[in-house]
Amino acid sequence: MNRENIAEAAAPLAGACPKVSRRFRLQWEEAQQSWVLLYPEGMVRLNRSAGEILRRCDGTRTLETIVGELEQSFGASDLSADVGAFIDMARQQQWLEAGAGRP
Repeated sequence: MNRENIAEAAAPLAGACPKVSRRFRLQWEEAQQSWVLLYPEGMVRLNRSAGEILRRCDGTRTLETIVGELEQSFGASDLSADVGAFIDMARQQQWLEAGAGRP
């Protein structure tokens, strides 16, 4: 895991525990067979990777912890750049906000 990549891609969330914005609700949608983000004007259907990342963004995990869990769950390595880039994009889309930090 490359901590520099994590810090660079998600600098606005440094030290925080990202969480899904209050404007959205993340849920499994059986009809879609995928995770979705619901909001008053509609829905964003997430691919598997996005769903796995966002469901871990609960305000209790740091970005580093999220990357570690994903690497362990999927037997992968070096996911920090990809996860950090997704987190940054999700923050720009206002899907995520910074939590208070480590509980």
